[in-house]
Amino acid sequence: MRKKRLFWGVLLAMTVGLSGCAGGPAYTVVDGVMLGTTLHVVADVRGVTAQELHAAILELDREAKASMSIYDEGSLLSRLNRNETDSIDRHIAFNLRLADSIGALSDGRYDVTVKPLVEAWGFAGKEAAAHPNVDSILTFVGRDKVHVEGNRLVKADPRVQLDFNSVAKGYTVDLLAALVERYGAENYIVDIGGEVRCRGVNREGNPWRIGVETPFDGNMSDGDYLQKRIQLRDGALATSGNYRRYYLDAAGKKVAHTIDPRTGRSALSRLLSVTVAAPTCAEADALGTMFLAMGADDALAAVERMPGVAVYFILAGDGDAYEEYLSPAMEPLVMP
Repeated sequence: MRKKRLFWGVLLAMTVGLSGCAGGPAYTVVDGVMLGTTLHVVADVRGVTAQELHAAILELDREAKASMSIYDEGSLLSRLNRNETDSIDRHIAFNLRLADSIGALSDGRYDVTVKPLVEAWGFAGKEAAAHPNVDSILTFVGRDKVHVEGNRLVKADPRVQLDFNSVAKGYTVDLLAALVERYGAENYIVDIGGEVRCRGVNREGNPWRIGVETPFDGNMSDGDYLQKRIQLRDGALATSGNYRRYYLDAAGKKVAHTIDPRTGRSALSRLLSVTVAAPTCAEADALGTMFLAMGADDALAAVERMPGVAVYFILAGDGDAYEEYLSPAMEPLVMP
C-alpha cells in the first residue's frame, strides 16, 4: 500500500514569512521539508514568530520519524520490526487502532502488516527481489498475526512487520494541525507532501482550495496538470494513486507500490486516482489507500455501502480519456 500527491504550490526551499489582507487576520507562512517531502503551512497563529513555529515543526518532524519511519533504522517501528523491542508509543498505538477500523471495511485489502511484500517489490527502501516468493511471504502477513497487550506488541510470528506509510503522513498532518491550533490558529492550511488539513478561510476570506493532479503515468509536475479543484473550510484531503511510484519489470509489466495484501501483488485496475475528504487526514490517507487497493469495481461498490463518505475517483476510460466519479458528499466540495 502506498500513495500519492495533491498540489498546493509548495516551495522546496524553506521560507518563512507573514502575510495578511486589510482588516483580516495576519497569516504566518512556513515552507520547507517534513518527513522527507514538502511542507507548507499558512496559519493565523498568535504569540509565535515564523522562526519559532518552524522550530516547533522540526521537533514534531523528529518525533514522528523517530516513532513511525520504516526508512530510519533507529526508529521505534524499525526496532519493533526487528524484534529488538515490543514496547509501543502513542503514535503506533493510534495507527494500529485506525488500521483495524479501516481494515474492517476493506475485505482484507487494507493491512499494515504488508511491509514484507512492499519491501520484496522494492518500495520500502530496499531493492526489489528478482523473483519475490509471494506465497512464502503471505504466510506471515495478516493483521490477525499481531495484537497489543497493554503497551506491548505481541506477534504470532517474529517475521511479521508493520508499515504505516499508508497512514503515518496523514496522521502527522493531524499532529501539525493540532500544533498550529495550540498557537491559537483559527484559520490555517497545513500540507505535508500533498496531504492537507485545513480550517477556516484563506487570505481572501474564501475556503481553502486544493488541486487534484491528473493521474497520467510519470506525472511529476508541481501542479501543471490538475483534474479538479476542491474547496474546504474544515477537514482533510488526501489522494492515492499509482502514477508516480511504479516501475516496469523485465517483462515490461507495471509494478506499482499499492500492494493487495491478499494476493501479494500490485493492486492495478482502471482506478487511477482516489481523493478522499474526511474529518482527519489520517482517515483520508488510509481510506484512499484502501479504495485504491480494492480496484475500480469493488471500490465503487464499497462507496455505496458507506453513506456520507466523500470521494473523487478518476478512472481510465476509452483511449486516453478519463472517467470521473463523485460521491454525493464530495459533490459540494468540487469547484465549478
